[in-house]
Amino acid sequence: MGKTRCGWCVGDPLYESYHDNEWGVPLHDEQLLFEFLVLETFQAGLSWITILRKRDNFRVAFDNFDYQLIARYDDNKKEELLQNPGIIRNKLKVNSAITNAQNFIKIQEEFGSFDAYIWGFVDGKPIKNAWKDHKECPANTPLSDKISKDLKKRGFKFVGSTVVYAFMQAIGIVNDHTVDCYRYNEV
Repeated sequence: MGKTRCGWCVGDPLYESYHDNEWGVPLHDEQLLFEFLVLETFQAGLSWITILRKRDNFRVAFDNFDYQLIARYDDNKKEELLQNPGIIRNKLKVNSAITNAQNFIKIQEEFGSFDAYIWGFVDGKPIKNAWKDHKECPANTPLSDKISKDLKKRGFKFVGSTVVYAFMQAIGIVNDHTVDCYRYNEV
């Protein structure tokens, strides 16, 4: 008998692997936090599986999500990204990755780390929800509204409340594994 997983990932090996190994696990690594932030902003309006399938291409195209490098991307690098068929070629989203890298660094300077900033919204403790079905899970919450508003105030782009909530789920600020999922109590 197989493991019981959240319904959204079942049936696709890539989705299941992401669900089993990353989704909802409290994350504190600066580079990985930035990676998920970029990937979530590129996901806006698309399905997450589309992004997962292109994730390795994004890593190569965006210098392994080195935000120090990305913050200094010039017009030539932007054009190179926009010509890259392996990623989502959206000019506004490419520009947002650069702007968000610059603002990510500013937050690090102000708070000591982006980790301290983002986890400060929950006093460092994940919110553990108790959904019976993944369809019960909201697309956004008052907390994602608050974080979105703060990020926008700091100059971040493509960080609407729904994108922020997906980011919160990905990095484990919220545990939205369903109660019957084997990962629910593990994370």
